[in-house]
Amino acid sequence: MTLEQLTDQIRLKAAHADGLDATIKIATDQGPIFIDAKQSPAVVSNDDVAADTTIQVTVENLVKMGTGDMNPMMAFMTGKLKVQGDMGVAMKMGQIMG
Repeated sequence: MTLEQLTDQIRLKAAHADGLDATIKIATDQGPIFIDAKQSPAVVSNDDVAADTTIQVTVENLVKMGTGDMNPMMAFMTGKLKVQGDMGVAMKMGQIMG
């Protein structure tokens, strides 16, 4: 899956992120995905800007989590997913992307 395809999928799911009130950057091996959920509806782009929470993960593992082939908590525990910033925001983001 390309970064553009993944960004489009996240854009659809982020439409349900109204209560998040935060900015999130998903730093992947193919480039960043920036979600501004302080706006309604949330704005999703590939801008590389500072965010309240940064999640580092490969595109491959992000796709696996999206399809249910990888548990996000297990990915975090094994270092396949790293979080900088507010862990609560990251957990809410996981519920939205679920």
